Amino acid sequence: MLNPPANSMEDQNQPNQKLDSALRVNSGIDQPPSVDPKAAQRFIRKRKTILSAKEYVDGILAGDRTVLSRGITLIESHRPDHVNIAQEIITGCLPHSGRSIRIGITGVPGVGKSSFIEVLGSYLTRQGKRLAVLAIDPSSERSKGSILGDKTRMENLSNDPKAFIRPSPAAGSLGGVARKTRETMILCEAAGFDVVFIETVGVGQSETAVHSMVDFFLLLMLAGAGDELQGIKRGIMEMADTIAITKADGDNVRASDLACMEYRNALHLFPPPESGWSPKVIAVSARENRGLDTLLGIFSDYFDHVNANGFLEKRRREQSRHWLFTTIQEQLLDGFYRDPHIARRIKDVEKKVMEGRMTSFQGAIKLIGEYHREEREQHGSSPTQS
Repeated sequence: MLNPPANSMEDQNQPNQKLDSALRVNSGIDQPPSVDPKAAQRFIRKRKTILSAKEYVDGILAGDRTVLSRGITLIESHRPDHVNIAQEIITGCLPHSGRSIRIGITGVPGVGKSSFIEVLGSYLTRQGKRLAVLAIDPSSERSKGSILGDKTRMENLSNDPKAFIRPSPAAGSLGGVARKTRETMILCEAAGFDVVFIETVGVGQSETAVHSMVDFFLLLMLAGAGDELQGIKRGIMEMADTIAITKADGDNVRASDLACMEYRNALHLFPPPESGWSPKVIAVSARENRGLDTLLGIFSDYFDHVNANGFLEKRRREQSRHWLFTTIQEQLLDGFYRDPHIARRIKDVEKKVMEGRMTSFQGAIKLIGEYHREEREQHGSSPTQS
């Protein structure tokens, strides 16, 4: 028979009796909470802290990476209140930007952009340079999800105190991401980074956008991947200030040297660039650190050249002009699709176009006309009577 529980009447009458039952449970100590309440409160207070635009600017100018990251998050946000404060931050940082070297890096998928950037970036930080890497990360057209894996791929550079890596999801809106990347670059320059790398998703439309915001455009290519001269658009090659053949190590050295020769011959067929700079072609290896000194020498020669002939200043002025009109287009497009009347009407017009009752051109003209009429009514004006 089992012994009675410890709180039974019999046990109360015999307090000194020892109970040997396996069912008896000794009282233990109170377990500590799984989360430190004080730490949780500190975290909550920190999360709820709302900085003013001036506090963001002061923190960025002081090199505070936490404030810099939070400021970039505001730039990437679509919330109206975030957009407003982000523009104040950009305005405050703009006078302190423009002192960095801006380098765009692109290449075909599998060319090894992340490995190359990590090795070259570490090379620069060892020389005392502060480096910011801004990567436009591809997004799924179906799920709209983004990998944002550059920090994972660049493990050593991510832990480098002189480096800052920030991936941005493309999210199907290249123009918007390109503008936000340019604004992020302004914040990084104000934070004191000497060099800014902008990595693109690959060969395509993004290269044109990135080319319009950098000083130097580096194109990475692979050797032995078929017909090299057919593997990339001529327009991309014409934008490149230097072409680097990657993975030039081991058994691939000979193929890389041959590819270099072919690209050099091809570049001679293109008209000379406005900068007066002759694009270079080199072979590099992230695994063996081959060609890095040569590439840094090319950077130095290029900036000496474009500073001496005034092209760098001219290029940046033209880039600012380009982004003025690009932003106007984006704002007009955004205002059109956010208009409540258009949001109600667009499905009906779309249905008529798909059913063949209206041409695409007629549908577009109709919607734009209704948008302009709505705008005039809201501002209390009417079209001029002829």
